[in-house]
Amino acid sequence: MSNLALKGARIIDPTSGVDAIGNVYVKDGVMLREPGAGGDWVTYDCRGLVLCPAFIDLHCHLREPGFENKETIATGTAAAAAGGFGSVCAMPNTRPAYDSVENAVRAEEEHSADQMVHVYRFAAVTTGRQGRELVDIDSLAEYGVVGFSDDGDYVWNAVVMRDALLKAKPHGLPVIDHAQDGELVAGGVMHEGDVSRRLGVPGMPSEAEELAVARDIALARLTGGRVHIAHVTTARALEMIRTARVEGLHVTAEVTPHHLMLTDEDVVKIDKEGREAFNPDAKVNPPLRTKADTAALQSGLMEGTIDAIATDHAPHTEADKSGSPREVAFGISAFETALGVALSLCHDGKLTLERVVEALTIGPMRVLTGHGPTAGLVEGEPAEFVLFDPNSIWTVDTAAFVSKGHNTPLAGRTLRGRVLATFVDGSAACWRDDIESRLVQGA
Repeated sequence: MSNLALKGARIIDPTSGVDAIGNVYVKDGVMLREPGAGGDWVTYDCRGLVLCPAFIDLHCHLREPGFENKETIATGTAAAAAGGFGSVCAMPNTRPAYDSVENAVRAEEEHSADQMVHVYRFAAVTTGRQGRELVDIDSLAEYGVVGFSDDGDYVWNAVVMRDALLKAKPHGLPVIDHAQDGELVAGGVMHEGDVSRRLGVPGMPSEAEELAVARDIALARLTGGRVHIAHVTTARALEMIRTARVEGLHVTAEVTPHHLMLTDEDVVKIDKEGREAFNPDAKVNPPLRTKADTAALQSGLMEGTIDAIATDHAPHTEADKSGSPREVAFGISAFETALGVALSLCHDGKLTLERVVEALTIGPMRVLTGHGPTAGLVEGEPAEFVLFDPNSIWTVDTAAFVSKGHNTPLAGRTLRGRVLATFVDGSAACWRDDIESRLVQGA
């Protein structure tokens, strides 16, 4: 693109503590705070917009290799850029699983050219994500993974989880567990409670998550290792995390946009006969919980007990989301709605803009303990930032998604707050036509 002058934006950079109205220039892909001498500039009036470091997603599913019908590296990272993410951390539930250096090298060689944003990898905790045999943590850490997770499956063997924490500890890497006792939720399709009983579908009790969180906190205490609680959903699990942090344990946590906004009532839809029915697009693992849980998560994010907002982007085909409640796949396509959900909650007074930016930038960076992307606006370095309109009102149209996955219960909803541009490594990975109305003629 041409050399750009983005003028009058609210610049928020949690890393440096900057929060002020100002200008940002991009010259030959490099970010500048002053234009310097020479150069032809294309100028945009960015008053009312926010410019901050490109977002970091701690938790997503890019599906490739093995499930290219659901998503590819190319489509997934393009969708991430459309959502404001400059860096994403991919989970290892691919085929083959990301459980060895050999598989890691093959994946990098085959797919790195397709990346629209930076892709970091979590390796599996166990071979094949089966929960039995620990992967070679030392070699994978040396290769450059940012942590370990069997996400989608609970590491049911406490000895294996203990050993993973001990092995990862010298490398300073976190171990993520899909904190949910698999036996307790087997066959369940949504939160176990009044709504599941009303719909007559099997439930997934909150206690399944709480038992797993309690075990992992105990193992963090035993080992001194770093436990990261993925997609926390219940108020009681949050309270355990809060207590662990007060104790000084290395326990961090993330929350998804959908668990911040939606509840188990959103799993209900009205069918053609006017009766209540199960909404397959709202089937997600862990499930959407109660209004009280959602309120607790919002408070936990605001106070800092929850470190980061992570999408858990999980794209599926239309066929994946068809069938009986038991047959339908778990997951929501979340890259492109994440900011809109978070900012809609800001406009409702549930969150603040400053905290949302922190939770999408410096929060995930700290969870990764210096092994992943940085989150800051750095003068003289390739441009890595997102420009968004916090007041843009738009309706979620899944047909316009960049992702292959159109599976979201937010379809047709009105959100407030939208990404206009995302710069990654000095180039515009996303540039919406909307921003052209802000072009300053003759500047």
